Amino acid sequence: MSTPGGNRGLLEVFRQRHLLSLIVRKEVQIRYRGSIFGWLWSYVKPLVQFVVFYVAIGVFLGMNARVDFFPLYLLAGITVVTFFNEAFSNGTRSLVDNAALIKKIYLPREMFPVASMLIAAVNTVPQIIVVVVIALLFGWIPSLLSLGAIFLALLIVAVLASGLGLFFGSINVTFRDAQSFVEIIVMVAIWASPVMYEWTQVANAVPEWLFVLYRLNPITAAVELFHYGIWFPLGPHDATVLPDIWTYGLIALLTSLIALVIGQLVFRRLEGRFAQDL
Repeated sequence: MSTPGGNRGLLEVFRQRHLLSLIVRKEVQIRYRGSIFGWLWSYVKPLVQFVVFYVAIGVFLGMNARVDFFPLYLLAGITVVTFFNEAFSNGTRSLVDNAALIKKIYLPREMFPVASMLIAAVNTVPQIIVVVVIALLFGWIPSLLSLGAIFLALLIVAVLASGLGLFFGSINVTFRDAQSFVEIIVMVAIWASPVMYEWTQVANAVPEWLFVLYRLNPITAAVELFHYGIWFPLGPHDATVLPDIWTYGLIALLTSLIALVIGQLVFRRLEGRFAQDL
């Protein structure tokens, strides 16, 4: 027997994972409902985005000549940041978007930010496939180390986005300014990590203490881990990845876990007002 409405937070979400899978499946189906090409758009959009950045940054700003295999370097970074931005943004809006359901029935409210992260992960799969195919065409040979780096990068983003989604999503119920603040964060995210440029440009332009802070950014570590797994094995003659990448990757994972715990605590603190404020 359990108390009606009792909630054990994220543990309850995964205990009711069947309901979580239904929400994810429903949202993914809605995304492509009425679309002639369906999932094809998930492959077309990242390719179009890639072409735009490739021409603007690679050709016009000369990055193609400065970074070997720059198209792959660019697309790998975009994949990580896109996953984070979609999961974080949708997680922040998830409670407000599901206000009618929250006010009608009881279910673990943490389910909505977590579902947003999983939906973003599903939507990112086609982009990862595109990256892998391009890497294979360039001669990429996967190894356990490179696959481990890719997995760690995606895990960091998933945990961090879930934690921030819980934190800002709960605040957004009462103060809708949180959503605007998040939009600024995701707009800056792509430039705050080595996606359009190499980390060496930052190291050469800022003091050492500021460069350390730059490396402590979990998204920076995730992007570089993804580069380490996909781009670095191709062996460009001057290829370098962030110094102590595995150390900073583990720090990023720890930081993301702390963000998840803080997000859960704030969520539980504000949860009692959700139905009223929605």
